[in-house]
Amino acid sequence: MKVLVLGAGVVGTAAAYYLARDGHEVIVIDRHEAAARGTSQSNAGLVSPGDATAWASPAALKTFLRALWNHDLGIKVRLRLDPYFYLWSLRFLRECTVKRLRANTDIKLRLALHSRDCINALSEETGIHYDERKKGIIYFFRSQKSLDTGTDNYRYLAEHGLPIEIVGRGRLVELEPGLAGVKEKIAGGIYSPIDQTGDSKQFTDNLAAYAAEKLGVKFLFGTTVEGLDIEGDRVRAAMTSAGPVVGDAVVISMGPESGLLGRRYGIDLPVYPVKGYTATIPLQDESKGPTMGGADEDRLIGYSRLGNRLRMSSTAEFTGFDRSFKPRDFRTILETGKDLFPGAFDEKKAVFWAGLRPMMPNSVPVIGQAKYRNLYLDTGHGHVGWTMACGSGQFLADVVAGRKPRIDPRGLLYGTIR
Repeated sequence: MKVLVLGAGVVGTAAAYYLARDGHEVIVIDRHEAAARGTSQSNAGLVSPGDATAWASPAALKTFLRALWNHDLGIKVRLRLDPYFYLWSLRFLRECTVKRLRANTDIKLRLALHSRDCINALSEETGIHYDERKKGIIYFFRSQKSLDTGTDNYRYLAEHGLPIEIVGRGRLVELEPGLAGVKEKIAGGIYSPIDQTGDSKQFTDNLAAYAAEKLGVKFLFGTTVEGLDIEGDRVRAAMTSAGPVVGDAVVISMGPESGLLGRRYGIDLPVYPVKGYTATIPLQDESKGPTMGGADEDRLIGYSRLGNRLRMSSTAEFTGFDRSFKPRDFRTILETGKDLFPGAFDEKKAVFWAGLRPMMPNSVPVIGQAKYRNLYLDTGHGHVGWTMACGSGQFLADVVAGRKPRIDPRGLLYGTIR
């Protein structure tokens, strides 16, 4: 079967790999000049089942409402004349109950744990490397109050299959010597030993090259998807800037643009863009940098060690499809980096980036058949697309093949969107 995958980010490229491995003829279409030039180009670098707690929660509801007028929070809301944002917000607010938080977290954790196994198996099978480190991730808190409050979510994850260790500052520094200089500023944290880190752009670039060379996947870069040619209950072709591309099945994996395309054809796909910011900085003294990934939970900043580079990421900003940024947008990231790892880097050498995460109101990606017999979705992964990409691609391949999925599909398939 000829399958068209719309989008060459980490999610679309992983889907293409698993579909091609199943024997399908796969064509990937993307408007950029190479793979991973959109959302997947830069992120915190964390492959993190430990970050599986859903965003929508009673606490997030309070923060979301405060962000309407306080723009100094980790979540920023810029009010716009965008009716779709208000519709998305209403659906988000409906998810902000303890019951929905737990249900959505269960689904995310199930997929995240499966996906971690998938990326490691894929890496071993293909020989792909991507500045990966498999030392775990530290999630730490600066005050005893935030530690006491924050550990509740991690205890819940532990009860549902995530190995964790609750650590004091002494044990934390033993695990991560890079934080020794700020030991007294940290109350304690959570160590997730199965979490890992890596460069999603490197991974996607290398996987795309492998899929093209070894599995015959064809990539049409510099080609914009303009619409779908639909006849009856089937999609006949993707209409692109280079003309129609005919296929037997189509997968929408276009990141934040997925919702725009889906809505044109009557698909209820509430994906909304949420902007995040990253700074990537070469380490001038590697001994003073981190040795594993981490997250400053009080400042909502994640970081990872990618070879001789430090990657730091922060902010969830609701500002439509605006990808622009200014140097001052990275002030908190750089200040936190200097606070945590003094003398490790020269901030003048930082490379800045901002991109859009494709966020669902319930924080759960949506996968599977949607409305038309041969139209599939693999999108809406939010801030954990890097974590969930391979598991989603493998899950999608099972659905397309009509096989029983290797994990419980409840909550992931399109028909279960609320």
